Amino acid sequence: MRRRRAVAAAGAVSAGLLLLSACDQPTPMSTVTVGSDSVSSEATCGGEGKTLETAEIQKCLQNDDVDSITVNPDDTVRFGVDPEVADERWTILMNGQQLTDDTDNTYRTVPGSVFFNAQYGAQGDSTLVTVKVGDGKDDSQEATGLWSFRLKKDD
Repeated sequence: MRRRRAVAAAGAVSAGLLLLSACDQPTPMSTVTVGSDSVSSEATCGGEGKTLETAEIQKCLQNDDVDSITVNPDDTVRFGVDPEVADERWTILMNGQQLTDDTDNTYRTVPGSVFFNAQYGAQGDSTLVTVKVGDGKDDSQEATGLWSFRLKKDD
């Protein structure tokens, strides 16, 4: 009787582990913080370490279904990424154009005024900002993941 219970218990544990291993692992997170407000997201596209094709990147940058946060131009906008993202080097894109050099730091700040300044390619009171993760090589143009956010100007 004990043996049957032990076998049944072992079977139940094995079945549970099998079910858990079938679940998709979440992609790393990226966070944008303005003052005491923040918004975090898993990858909008990619994020699993595979290089994205140019067409896939362009399609992803057209996606309007992204989290947003309000920014006063006098605020500092803080970007944070998981350490595994930082290890692959990342940069910030503004409306699809590179805004910062790539880095392997987990944290970066940008003045809020940049995101609404026409000199930097801003148009209107809303800007699409994307964290683009590379392939671990300095100044690589490859992308393995994109995390997009909409910054809305606070009047």
